[in-house]
Formats: sequence, C-alpha cells, structure tokens
Amino acid sequence: QVQLVESGGDLVQPGGSLRLSCVASGFTFRLYTMGWYRQAPGKQRELVAAISSGGITNYADSVKGRFTISRDNAKNTVYLQMNSLEPEDTAVYYCNARWSVAYWGQGTQVTVSS
Repeated sequence: QVQLVESGGDLVQPGGSLRLSCVASGFTFRLYTMGWYRQAPGKQRELVAAISSGGITNYADSVKGRFTISRDNAKNTVYLQMNSLEPEDTAVYYCNARWSVAYWGQGTQVTVSS
C-alpha cells in the first residue's frame, strides 16, 4: 500500500521558518522524482520544488533562495526547508512522487500570519 505522509505544517509569523517532511512507503522511493506542491484557497495547485532520483532540484521562481528541497533515500523521506516565509506562502502543501505513476499525500497546512 502506497503512502505519503506529510508533517511539519504550522502557523508561523512572517519571516519565520518551517521544515516539512514526507515519509514514503509502498514503492521504491529512490527511483522516484519527489516534489512539493501547494494549493492556496481559490487557486490551482502549483509546483513548489522537486528533486529527481539523481538529486537534481528545481524551484518555483517565487520560492527560489528561500526554500530548499532535499531527500534521504535511506529514510524514504523528502524534506522542504522553508525560510523567510511570507503570507503568500500560506497554503496546503502536498507531497508528490512521480515516476511511471504519480502518488499524492494528504497535505499539511502552512499558515503564515502575524
């Protein structure tokens, strides 16, 4: 049974930091490109960051220089370190695994507000 379990979402003040984690099971994690997407109320889901099986990363322009994606294949876990958070980063953040098929987690809420 495939599972992607996100954690780490919280309420944080502007300028603060959070680290999201996504623990995967039920598939060969190391083969998959892992990504973080987000969806704000009334908006479409968008790619935030992704990391390939070989460790190549890409980021949305809006988060470059502030967010860092990483993976630990030994722990079947992908992380998203988020610094200098802005109110515009408020959204539900979803973990995604993509190779021959795509899997999604249930999401974790990130709220940036004073």
